[in-house]
Amino acid sequence: MNSTSRRLTRRELLTRAAAFAAASPLAPLFAAPEKRQFKIGACDWSIGKMGTPAAFEVAKEIGLDGVQVSLGNLANNMHLRQAEVQQQYKDAAKATGVEIASLAIGEMNSIPYKSDPRTIEWVSDSVDVLKALGVKVVLLAFFSKGDLCDDKPGTDEVVKRLKAVAPKAEKAGVILAIESWLSAEAHMDIIQRVGSPAVQVYYDVCNSNDRGYDIYKEIRWLGTKHICEFHAKENGALLGQGKVDFQKVRQAMDDIGYRGWMQIEGAVPKGGKMLESYQANLKFLRGIFPKNA
Repeated sequence: MNSTSRRLTRRELLTRAAAFAAASPLAPLFAAPEKRQFKIGACDWSIGKMGTPAAFEVAKEIGLDGVQVSLGNLANNMHLRQAEVQQQYKDAAKATGVEIASLAIGEMNSIPYKSDPRTIEWVSDSVDVLKALGVKVVLLAFFSKGDLCDDKPGTDEVVKRLKAVAPKAEKAGVILAIESWLSAEAHMDIIQRVGSPAVQVYYDVCNSNDRGYDIYKEIRWLGTKHICEFHAKENGALLGQGKVDFQKVRQAMDDIGYRGWMQIEGAVPKGGKMLESYQANLKFLRGIFPKNA
C-alpha cells in the first residue's frame, strides 16, 4: 500500500480534525472551554451579601470567578433548601457569569453540630442542595459555640453524626468540609474515625496560622486527599500585608498538586472599603495564583 492510499491512523485523524476546526469559521464551536486551574471567589458574608443572590453582582464588580454561598440561617430556615431559591441563585450565576463555588453553613457557629439536633437535618439536606446546584463542597463551620478544641464529647458526637451522613455524601459525590480551630492532626483523627472520603478539611490559612500551626507544613501533610478547598484570609489587613506568606502557600499547593478554589474571606483593613479591598486582594492573589498556572 503506498503512502497516498494507506489508512489514516487515529492520531492523524484527530490532528486533521483539530486543524480543520481551528481554520473553520465554526472554530469557536470546537474550541475547548477555558479551564482555570486556580479559581478565586469570596464568601457571600464577606462581601456584604450573605444569603442573597445579589452577591453575584458584587462578585462580578470585583472581578471574581465565584461566590461561596450560605445555605441560609435560622430566620429563613436554611432557605437554599427550597427549589425556587436555588433557581434564583442559578439565574444570578448565569446572568453574571460568576459561578456558585461552594456552600457553607455558618449558622453552625451559634447552633452547634455537636449538640443541636436541628443541624443533623441541615447537613443532610445540604447534600441535596449541592446536587441540585452542581456544586461539590459544603463548609461545615466549627467556631464559637461549635468549637471542638478540648471537647472530646462534642468531637465524638460530630464523628457519630458525620458517620451517619457520609454514605449519602459519598453516593452524591460531594464533600462535607470541616473548618475549625483544630490542628491538621486533630482533623485527621476525625477523618479517620469517620472513615469516609466524603469528609475532608476546609483549610483556612489565617485561622490555622493564628493558632500557631505551621500552615505550610500542614498543607503538605494533609495533601489533596484531605484538603478540598481554601480560604485566603487575613484579619484586619489586605492579603499580602498580614501574617500569611502566600508565596509559601503557593509553593505548598504546588508540592501537593492542588488546583481549585480559593475563597477570599475578611482581608479588609481598619477603615477600608470592602469593594476596593477585595479588588486589591484579587489583584494580589492573581499575581501568585494566575488563572492558568
